[in-house]
This record gives sequence, C-alpha cells and structure tokens, in this order.
Amino acid sequence: MSQFTAYTGRFAPSPTGPLHFGSLITALASWCEARTQNGRWLVRIEDTDIPRNQTGAEHRILSALVTYGLYADCSIERQQDHLENYNHMIDALKAQNLVYACSCSRKQLTGLSAYPNTCRDKGLPFEGNAIRLKTLDKTICFTDRIQGQVCENLRQTRGDFVLRRRDGIISYQLAVVVDDMRQGVTDIVRGADLLDNTVRQIWLRKCLNRLQLPYLSSIEPIYCHIPLAMNAQGQKLSKQNLAVPLPKTEIVATLQKAFVALGQVLVEADTPDEFLKSAMTHWDLSRVPRGSQLEGIFI
Repeated sequence: MSQFTAYTGRFAPSPTGPLHFGSLITALASWCEARTQNGRWLVRIEDTDIPRNQTGAEHRILSALVTYGLYADCSIERQQDHLENYNHMIDALKAQNLVYACSCSRKQLTGLSAYPNTCRDKGLPFEGNAIRLKTLDKTICFTDRIQGQVCENLRQTRGDFVLRRRDGIISYQLAVVVDDMRQGVTDIVRGADLLDNTVRQIWLRKCLNRLQLPYLSSIEPIYCHIPLAMNAQGQKLSKQNLAVPLPKTEIVATLQKAFVALGQVLVEADTPDEFLKSAMTHWDLSRVPRGSQLEGIFI
C-alpha cells in the first residue's frame, strides 16, 4: 500500500496555552476516527506564529495527551523544524508565477472583506514584503462529512491571500497544507472554527500539486469539521476566551463527558486506557451532531 493511501489522521494544536475541554473533544474525535479505520494518528505542534507561542505550552499539551491516553503513532513533529521547507515552497510557487510580493499594510486594508489584489502586477521584491497566493474567479466546493457542502469563490470572498507575512512568519495556511501533504494526511478531523479556512487550503493544495514533488501527497483529504463546545457567554471554548485547562484528575469522567458531547453512547470504564479501547468500538461518526455548535454549556 502506498505511503499516501493508508488512513492518516492528525491532531495539530498550537502552543499558545494548555489544552482545554474543546481541545479534548477535537482530539478524541480525530483519535477515534483514526482508530476505527485502522489508521495512523499523528500529533503535530503548529508553532510557526512565534509571537503567540507560550513558554511551556507545548510540554503541557503533550503531557495532557499522555494523561488522557491519546498517544501518537509517530514522533511528534513541530512546524518550526520545517521553516526552510515552507520557504522553499514559496520559491517554487514563485517559479510558477503563482505568488507575488505585497507591501500593503493592515491599516490600508481595514474594512475590506477581500484583498483587491493591489500589488499583484507591481513586481515588488520578495524581501521585506508579504507573499500572496494568486486566486481565480472560480467557485470551489467540497463536501464536509458533518457540515455538508461548502462552496466559496476566493477571488470574491478573500482575494489573493498571504502565505508569508512581511516579518517572515509563515502563515497557518501554508504550513498546515504543506505538512498535511508531506505527512500523507488523508482525513482531517478538526473544529468547525477552521471550516472557513478549508477552501483556501484546497486551492493552495491544487497549486502545490502543480509542482509535482514526489514527497508531497497529491490526494485530496476528506474533511470533517466537529461542532464546537461553547461557554456560558456563547463563545467557543478557546485559550483566548480563558477556557479552563483540562483537569489532571477525574480523567475518565472528563473523557466520558467529551464522548457524550459528541453524540456517542456512554462508555463505562475505570481507566483511560479501558475507556479508549471501549470508545473505539462504540465510535460512530454519524452520531456526531450536525451544525457548528454542540448543545450545552461547557467550561
């Protein structure tokens, strides 16, 4: 079997704070789906946005996954170890005339829903400027396993979008797509808050496929965006909204709560390992609630 055809899922947290209950829901869903497909489950630390990274956050994240019994099948990867590769991709896209340099500031673009492609034909130097990927005036659609069909015309909704900021920081869009292709990810199970990134990532993937690099998978992954856990203020659980870190006690009870929130049957167990073995046999993606939010209030 090809290295790029076996089911491969992943959980890719950013080290901007500890894992919380919303993180656990996503991790558990992606783990269960990978296990029921006899596939691999990878963990990748998405740390390219260096100013937002918190000291010690990666250690707390990985420790929490171990505490909750969610072990990766391969060595943990970190995006900062692949910065040279991301920049190489930008050079390769430049050679195909698919990207260009942009000097526009955030202030200049305030109030615009889509970038008006101001710098597309200016021929600005890449050094010291942001790098944008060219988009087409074309509707792209995909079918999400939970959210249904999603369609978007990037030229109208986003315009040409940034792959590398003017300060040299690689964008989330570029790093996540390159890594998913490089690691052969076939199925992306993640939170519904990332749904509106997907069409951009599909388009970027199509552009990278033109490079015909043998170490990048050309297989379009299957997408599955899990509804979000919300707090009492109607906000998604997140580090920015000060969600409570995962508890270090009552592990099984917390796993059970996450599993039931995902629409699954209650699984009785005494240890995390027992719970996960049973959860794997009871997992049913079709039971996950449709929509962008889970019912209930979480902390």
